[in-house]
Amino acid sequence: MASDASNSDRPMTLPHPHATLVKFGYPHNLVHEGRHWAVLVRPQQPTLGSLVLCATGEATAYGDLPAQAFAEQGELVARIEAMLTRAVGYARINYLMLMMVDPHVHFHVIPRYKGERAFGGTVFSDSGWPGPPVLSDTRPASPELISFLISNFS
Repeated sequence: MASDASNSDRPMTLPHPHATLVKFGYPHNLVHEGRHWAVLVRPQQPTLGSLVLCATGEATAYGDLPAQAFAEQGELVARIEAMLTRAVGYARINYLMLMMVDPHVHFHVIPRYKGERAFGGTVFSDSGWPGPPVLSDTRPASPELISFLISNFS
């Protein structure tokens, strides 16, 4: 499990992470790794604190996950929402399972809020509020933001 804010030298715990995990920054952006799921800071942030909840196995269909994965997912959702409440103060949260380009089971976790949030001198607007998130309007996740989100996950 990842719990320290210094993740650049953290060893990967998955010997062969699949392409979807790697695309979303595994292991560098790793917030938490469980038995069936990894929580990653989304490299491109449509809103401040955006994450990816990615299954660690090879499943490409949600229904193919083992029953234990669903129990773990429920526990992680509660922890994600508690962390994002502290770190971002969101009004709503969207879990988007798109899987059109990246085939392995994963959710984009997008905290939603009216107006703006700022971190490290960067302003993050929720340009889609109150409608669907605008995933093309993003800011990069800085190393400081990644460390901040990792340190706030408990």
